[in-house]
Amino acid sequence: MRELTYVARRTVEWREAPDPKLQSGKEAIVAPVAATSCDVDSSILAGHGFIDPPFSLGHECVARVVETGDAVTTVAPGDLVVVPWSINCGTCERCRAGLTAHCTAVPYMAMYGAPIGGNWGGLFSDLVRVPYADAMLVPLPAGLDPVAMASASDNWSLAWRLVAPHLKARPGARVLVVARGSIGLYVCDIARALGASEVLYVDPDPEHRTLARAFGAATAETLDPIPQDYDIAVEATGRVDQLALTVKSLSPEGICESAGNHFRPGELPLLDMYLNGVTLRIARDNVRAHIPHALELAASGRVAPEKVVSHVIDWEDLPTALPEKHLKPVFVRADD
Repeated sequence: MRELTYVARRTVEWREAPDPKLQSGKEAIVAPVAATSCDVDSSILAGHGFIDPPFSLGHECVARVVETGDAVTTVAPGDLVVVPWSINCGTCERCRAGLTAHCTAVPYMAMYGAPIGGNWGGLFSDLVRVPYADAMLVPLPAGLDPVAMASASDNWSLAWRLVAPHLKARPGARVLVVARGSIGLYVCDIARALGASEVLYVDPDPEHRTLARAFGAATAETLDPIPQDYDIAVEATGRVDQLALTVKSLSPEGICESAGNHFRPGELPLLDMYLNGVTLRIARDNVRAHIPHALELAASGRVAPEKVVSHVIDWEDLPTALPEKHLKPVFVRADD
């Protein structure tokens, strides 16, 4: 089989690898049919990552189950499934608590798409081994388009977690979104669908702002601090200066979720945050626990994740097209 390999800044190539084999009865082999790049992949391709190449890329996809072990009960060959980005067993204490990104059965930070916590390959591969099929794989609900939901492995489900639980606790809250990619746009769509009274989307990209307005958000090119104005804020830029402006815009006891990968250091206005009573969460997402909820919302028809898909591109064009700057390209191949 082939796996797409990051080899240098803005350079990827197909490399041959052995076909994965089942290593226990709990495993499955899947074939991605619609895979997309995460916002962090853009940083890696731009040379801002902290891991030296080469390594296999890709951690967001919908796949077709090809083979399952004897102990697998929740999926079968032929099923379409969402493959979560992190490797998790589903049975350790942390997994049972929903902390699937911190599973103790595998090395720390075990994931697809980067050689962290072992080498699990990437989801831009012809075939992928899933070590805990029952715990990890989530069947795609009937009627949902694999292209629209290719990001359910990470960004779409992450966006649900960033805003949905907070809006449930604070109905009608005002939401600020400071972003540079797909996560922020998904948040706009979800926030409006779940009853936010106002959504402001901040992004220098005019095309992104146009799309945010289609989701019912007000938009701005830059953020001037609006003291004590927003109940919930989501920062997804990876820039500490933008995170600092975001937390300054919160109302007293406001909540800020940071989904940016902050590869570079910076300073936060800690005294202002203390005086205003800010809750700040910066975290990798325990995505497996949230995928079913995010898929349920997508299936309700109240949101339109397909609008964020910027390009649909043939699988064979991955090496040339992935390094190009697209908002949310989805790479598809024939689903035999």
